[in-house]
Amino acid sequence: MASVVPAHLDRIRAAMDQYQGRLIAFAARITGDLESARDVVQDTFLRLCQQDMDAIADHLPAWLFRVCRNRALDVRKKEGPLEPFDDAADAPTHGVSLDPHRLLEQSEAARRVLAAVADLPPAQQEVLRLRFQEELSYKEISAVTGHSVSSVGFLIHTGVHRVRRQMQAVSPAAAPLQGGRKGA
Repeated sequence: MASVVPAHLDRIRAAMDQYQGRLIAFAARITGDLESARDVVQDTFLRLCQQDMDAIADHLPAWLFRVCRNRALDVRKKEGPLEPFDDAADAPTHGVSLDPHRLLEQSEAARRVLAAVADLPPAQQEVLRLRFQEELSYKEISAVTGHSVSSVGFLIHTGVHRVRRQMQAVSPAAAPLQGGRKGA
């Protein structure tokens, strides 16, 4: 039995290493507060410690994001709405090219896309972030949000379409957000 506990802890540590930063950013977008987000993620991993890892291993990312989301929504409801977390801080500021002009163009394009996403209804924002920032499959997003897989697909499709239209209105050559894979 002693070998089971270290294996369980190793799996939890691996999950923390892989998902902690992503979950904090995700929770911060919901709560609007980094400290609250850290508390939410700590609660999420405490709940993971109480779970049978074998029972959730095949859907661990969806489980983590769902628990984190639900806890963050509870915190937001209890503490009231705060200012949203600054997505620009999450946007990558480095690229393959070290050309400062290219980096500036990429950074500006990312800011425009994030601004366009911020204008979407909350459900579309959430599924787009889960799909493109967190790289979850439609099925995983469905498990996190409670929307059906077809609703997730519809929300993503219409959200991408609206962002693309808004970006093209600003710059006709812009074509943000390439379509993602529907996944298991």
